[in-house]
Amino acid sequence: MIQRVSGAGPSNVDVKIFTEKGMKEATNGYHESRILGQGGQGTVYKGILPDNSIVAIKKARLGNRSQVEQFINEVLVLSQINHRNVVKVLGCCLETEVPLLVYEFINSGTLFDHLHGSLYDSSLTWEHRLRIATEVAGSLAYLHSSASIPIIHRDIKTANILLDKNLTAKVADFGASRLIPMDKEQLTTIVQGTLGYLDPEYYNTGLLNEKSDVYSFGVVLMELLSGQKALCFERPHCPKNLVSCFASATKNNRFHEIIDGQVMNEDNQREIQEAARIAAECTRLMGEERPRMKEVAAELEALRVKTTKYKWSDQYRETGKIEHLLGVQILSAQGETSSSIGYDSIRNVTTLDIEAGR
Repeated sequence: MIQRVSGAGPSNVDVKIFTEKGMKEATNGYHESRILGQGGQGTVYKGILPDNSIVAIKKARLGNRSQVEQFINEVLVLSQINHRNVVKVLGCCLETEVPLLVYEFINSGTLFDHLHGSLYDSSLTWEHRLRIATEVAGSLAYLHSSASIPIIHRDIKTANILLDKNLTAKVADFGASRLIPMDKEQLTTIVQGTLGYLDPEYYNTGLLNEKSDVYSFGVVLMELLSGQKALCFERPHCPKNLVSCFASATKNNRFHEIIDGQVMNEDNQREIQEAARIAAECTRLMGEERPRMKEVAAELEALRVKTTKYKWSDQYRETGKIEHLLGVQILSAQGETSSSIGYDSIRNVTTLDIEAGR
């Protein structure tokens, strides 16, 4: 295993090998007060290293061989990535009974928590949501097109998008990810992902390509627009699946009913409709009809620039103050300077793990 991690080929990240003793001390003997999250993959602990830096330590479940493979896979994949909107892996510990992964600590929970959880008041403004969507789209475009080996995440969902104190998005949990060999456009794999976000074409064929991530991202964008869960069994008068719910509302001219009342106002209706159109294109049934993440990221970025421009001109008209024209308030409100301290969360969300074609 150590050979596989240390000999991972060209790497953009220095992966440090931690000791068992160091991990035990960092987590205060894996004390339950240090647990950040638990789920199907294992447990995440808050760790404090000797230099007082805070990290997140993910521990696989005991006796599960496939979990060990996923952990090794995650280190190999993340060592290829260096992107401000992807959680950083700092290292791993392989001398323990089950492997441990060490990440940067992200301190403000997941996007799922902010949209649906009780820990945070879901006061994400439209500007916040559009920026988060743009950052996630940009990181996926990077994984698909600019990483040293193209990477498909395979489990994009709001529970796998972490937010730091500036509400900067960090894509996490690469246990199911796949590196795509240069001579291939798709892989045949065991179907893996989360119900509600899972690409129906991939589910039916077992053929994985970058358009599977595009579909999942479209669902995340719908979640940001509606404030509703990807799969919800308590939705009245609407399909349980958010994609079907959006399609039904749009078809029956009830679009405004599905958008989160906290975000839509007279000024941003056109932008929200534009974002909803992008989400609908991402979730088309046929993968070949969906856009690539590069195109999605460019469209969202253009929408964001337009939004900011309108804000500047409105404020300038109202006050005539030069600092408003320079957008000082907007830039500080959007918290463009991001500091990255990190945590990979595991949530108990239904995961679909089906062997295809048996």
